[in-house]
Amino acid sequence: MKSTVEKLSPTRAKVTISVAPEELKPSITHAYGHIAEDINIPGFRKGKVPPAIIDQRVGKSAVLEHAVNESLDGFYRSAVTEHKLRPLGRPEADIVAWPSDKDFSGDLELAIEVDVRPEIDMPNYSGLKLTVDAVEVSDEEVAEELDNLRSRFGTLVTVDRPATTGDFVQIDLIAAISGVEVDNATGISYEVGSGDLIDGIDEALDSLSAGETTTFNSNLMGGDHEGETAEITVTVGAVKERELPTADDDFAQIASEFDTIAELTESLKGQVERSKVFGQGTQAREKLVEQLLESVEVPIPAAIIEDEVRRHLEGENRLEDAEHRAEVTEASEKTFRQQILLDTIAEAEKVQVSQDELTQYLIQGAAQYGMDPSEFVQALSGNGQIPSMVAEVARNKALAIALGKAEVVDSNGDSVDLSEFVAIADEASDVASDEDDDEIAEDDSNAAEVEAEVDAEVEAIKAAEAKAEKAAKAKAAAAKKKAAAAKK
Repeated sequence: MKSTVEKLSPTRAKVTISVAPEELKPSITHAYGHIAEDINIPGFRKGKVPPAIIDQRVGKSAVLEHAVNESLDGFYRSAVTEHKLRPLGRPEADIVAWPSDKDFSGDLELAIEVDVRPEIDMPNYSGLKLTVDAVEVSDEEVAEELDNLRSRFGTLVTVDRPATTGDFVQIDLIAAISGVEVDNATGISYEVGSGDLIDGIDEALDSLSAGETTTFNSNLMGGDHEGETAEITVTVGAVKERELPTADDDFAQIASEFDTIAELTESLKGQVERSKVFGQGTQAREKLVEQLLESVEVPIPAAIIEDEVRRHLEGENRLEDAEHRAEVTEASEKTFRQQILLDTIAEAEKVQVSQDELTQYLIQGAAQYGMDPSEFVQALSGNGQIPSMVAEVARNKALAIALGKAEVVDSNGDSVDLSEFVAIADEASDVASDEDDDEIAEDDSNAAEVEAEVDAEVEAIKAAEAKAEKAAKAKAAAAKKKAAAAKK
């Protein structure tokens, strides 16, 4: 097989392939075998029909077409490998010349166009200076954390007044379309202002007291009438407010491992500070990517972006929304440029992905979507998305390496320690070389191994969580017993 590549643009290539008769012959033989299995000829067993009979009944042109269709992908992949192309989308193949359908002589000539990953200049990320917000923890932020903790130990008390944001209400709902009831629910406990039930419910409940009823219009979120506008009737059965425990030493002993409220408050201050340090890491990564993208030109494949935008808009049923299309297009182009940038850095730094890294990433992804990890992996595998997950882990590692070579200071000019968010290229390479057996290739062939690894990791996590929950329950029981004794 002979092949050549012509670069049509920075993101588009044309692959020309010439296949000699002897190279197509195995596919011809295979085609005869397939057709023999599919046709019934009196006097011949299924699969044992001779080629000469197939030529008479089906025709050599059909055999040739079958052989070419079956072998086309293999020839294309061989050419891609030979020329080290990085296809991004589906190829568009054109058969320029067919072999003879009389004796299969003559070359098969193919012309295939495909979008490819653009080559970009490697940006210089060593020594880049990044400025992030300084970590400053206010008394109000610590007090808010303490109130959040107190709310977890609070009790709901029925009150005789209109509901307001933060209250819990017991409600009954009836949904009707054109005067016909289509759905209902009773005895729902809902926190006013949380916004996690149905659009418009918070405004409807505001200032409503127990025993009162009101109506409002909203789009249904599920069921047979999902997306349709219905008239919602809401009736309040009870209004309850959360009564918080006093923030004193007794509360500290019940809610934490500390003996005094001062110690607990200091611990909460540390938590807020750590959260802000994490925010510094996120901010530094975002600024690093922005600076690097400003320094390089990343060509955009219009067809790839258009396909992505169309899928997105179809999923939202907003194909005709021109303003939203522009927003999605801009976001898709930015995402593409960032991926190409990080892929280039990952290759330069020889980043590799281990089985354990992929497993942890998939478990986190499953949690974000609220899915069982095994089902999440099966869904990804079924859609051929395991390779894209491997690529995403590699990009994250590449970004961590680049961040490790940057200088990060806060708005006060002080150096920022982001050691938890960076990786050292040399160490990454050493680890990769030590874990060659665990390295994950960017193909979908090891999906079963990935699923097994995820299952094992999830079981270990569940066991640890069960142990921690048991200990927490024992501690809570002891605390309640202590509190009851104190009241007596």
